[in-house]
Amino acid sequence: MGVKNICDFFSFADQIAEDRIQSYGFCMKLHRWMIVPAIALGYLAIRYHKSIRNMFVESLHPLITSQGGRTSAAGVERSKAAAERVKPQLLPDLAAKGLHWGDPVFLRAFKEEKQLELYVRHRETKLFILFRTYPIAALSGDLGPKCREGDGQVPEGFYAAGKTSLKPDSRFHLAFNIGYPNAYDRAHQRTGSFIMIHGSDVSVGCLAMTDEKIEEIYSLCDASLKNDPSFFQIHLFPFRMTSERMERESASPHHAFWQNLREGYQWFETQGVPPEAEVANQRYHFRSGESSSTETR
Repeated sequence: MGVKNICDFFSFADQIAEDRIQSYGFCMKLHRWMIVPAIALGYLAIRYHKSIRNMFVESLHPLITSQGGRTSAAGVERSKAAAERVKPQLLPDLAAKGLHWGDPVFLRAFKEEKQLELYVRHRETKLFILFRTYPIAALSGDLGPKCREGDGQVPEGFYAAGKTSLKPDSRFHLAFNIGYPNAYDRAHQRTGSFIMIHGSDVSVGCLAMTDEKIEEIYSLCDASLKNDPSFFQIHLFPFRMTSERMERESASPHHAFWQNLREGYQWFETQGVPPEAEVANQRYHFRSGESSSTETR
């Protein structure tokens, strides 16, 4: 497009306005003084302001449900202090596995095993390497998806969290919203909101990780979002979806749903990169994605 400076921006916007005038008639000229600066400033914001661009990307992502609010100054200081506490220990542990602070991350959680895995993408291989496996201190409900507000269930499926998902001023120390309900949940008329991964050791519908462990998890996720990726993926499973474990659930009313989840589970097990999850005809569909920063449409 050849847009290199502010004069080009307004020239470009003026041309768009002229096109609209030719298309819609003389009356558009009356609004030209509004159209030109609006187009130019909007283009500047989306093209050059990283935080606005990331918010725009998040708003289009079907697996992100924005339920965040304005973060307080106390929350910002809390997350900063947490990162300062955990970073000195995490840096050598990352280096020992050839990983780096601030690189893209990916989370997987298993309800039955009460475990949360945190992966970091290797810079050379582009594969996601298991960095830590954290015990889940508390989660409520049974195996099976969350279906309605107040049922106490932890969701199962493929989710994503962006910058607006972070909640450093949570009542449970630090937290981030997993993005429930996503496009799949909405297609099945599932309800609920504010499902978090957070500190503390009590939970109803969320994953409680303790204050100590959430400082590591939150800080690694926060650092990854500061280095360009607009979101990171979170996969939630009822259990490790091996053939043997699935066979034991062949009579479950959730079996068909779990078979669909297993497609995404197996993809990562064999490829080492989380797939892009899309929703069509009330099912998850998967395709190749280079990293957790790849946009899902």
